Amino acid sequence: MRIVFTKGPGTSYDIAVHRETGPALAPRGGPGGHAYLPHDLVHFLVEAEAGIQLGVYGRLAAGDNGLFWPADPAARNKAARRRKSRPVKSSPRAQADMARSEELAGIAVPVWELRRGHAQALPAYVPAEAVTPLVDRIVTRFDACADRWHALPVGGSLTLDW
Repeated sequence: MRIVFTKGPGTSYDIAVHRETGPALAPRGGPGGHAYLPHDLVHFLVEAEAGIQLGVYGRLAAGDNGLFWPADPAARNKAARRRKSRPVKSSPRAQADMARSEELAGIAVPVWELRRGHAQALPAYVPAEAVTPLVDRIVTRFDACADRWHALPVGGSLTLDW
């Protein structure tokens, strides 16, 4: 699966998913919020480095639509009806993987910001013992993408393979 992050003005961005399993998905806008590490890029890097299989990106690769809609209008209408009639229930493992992705992102971003000089200290919710070898590897992955992302012009893209 290939994910294309396209930079918008400010901290906005779009995400396009190109995958082998499941319907083609329409691109969507991301929540933005960080000039170096867009939210969805953070989760991509966290899930890839931590081997999280049922997080956002593992589920997309397996054919789940996640927060995306099918590109085909007929398939989009069918998916919308299905979501209304049958709320999506995820397995305990999928819930645990999503929680782990959120937890690691919440630790790794402030660690990266501190190490890069974008913050003066770790927030109180990130104790020193939370900075594990896994978090160090995730921060290294952030370093590999952050400057590339920040340097992109509006409309420029960063493409990553899952």
